[in-house]
Amino acid sequence: MDSNSLDGKYLQNAALIDIGVNLTNKRFDKDRVDVIRRAQSVNLSQLLITGTSVVESQQALSLCQQYQQEFPDFLYCTAGVHPHDADHVTDDYLAHLKQLALATQVKAIGECGLDFNRNFSAPAQQQKVFKEQVTLAAELSLPLFLHQRDAFQPWFEILTPYFDKVPAMVAHCFTGSKEELSQCIASDMYVGITGWLCDERRGQALRDIVSMIPLNRLLIETDAPYLTPRTIRPKPKSSRNEPSYLPYIVKEISQITGIDPEEIACQTSLNAKKVFNFPTNKEYS
Repeated sequence: MDSNSLDGKYLQNAALIDIGVNLTNKRFDKDRVDVIRRAQSVNLSQLLITGTSVVESQQALSLCQQYQQEFPDFLYCTAGVHPHDADHVTDDYLAHLKQLALATQVKAIGECGLDFNRNFSAPAQQQKVFKEQVTLAAELSLPLFLHQRDAFQPWFEILTPYFDKVPAMVAHCFTGSKEELSQCIASDMYVGITGWLCDERRGQALRDIVSMIPLNRLLIETDAPYLTPRTIRPKPKSSRNEPSYLPYIVKEISQITGIDPEEIACQTSLNAKKVFNFPTNKEYS
């Protein structure tokens, strides 16, 4: 067996939680139920579906409700507006997000933040919409699921007054610098690690600093269908990422940090359960 392949017994003693899945993406339209089943087959206990606009957040919640009977206590979601969509919000978008957040399946506000890399929305509008969502999270006492790219300082400055006003902040899909990671950790943020870590070409900077993340602040996520781990062997026929590949991220973290993969699996699930208030009837052993 290839050293980068995983057999069916890998991590069978600890359930995993994928805290970032774009399950509303059209690339899952043909086999969404099979994707969920494959996730369960590798011992995932929950998926958190990412909301990136009011419409996508509603779709994420609808998926949770649609599959609740078939997959009880398995699908949860966030509700928020991604910075790319900030230019397109309606005057009443916050009221819509607040209404969505009343649902028990909605566990965080987001994905929200700033992205000055390509500026699909105007920076000033991004900051306005981000501030409004941070305030909403504080009002509702919900965690923040955060996006940031090439905008760390203004992003951090908007968050700073709210460090003690929201239950938790999650730096989703972290790919920043050592200094930025230090600031996040010092502020008690949780840090989400994706398959970016499994790419030695683009992800070496992250590989160099991932050991800095305290285990009680670490979260794992696929960001599916994006960021498929390059370490999967045999290489998948499709470039589409999916939650069943989450164990490859655990394995890479383990190989880099020297921490036992079962310990990583157990602690990241406990962290996710704490941050997102998932049901207590799931076992984390």
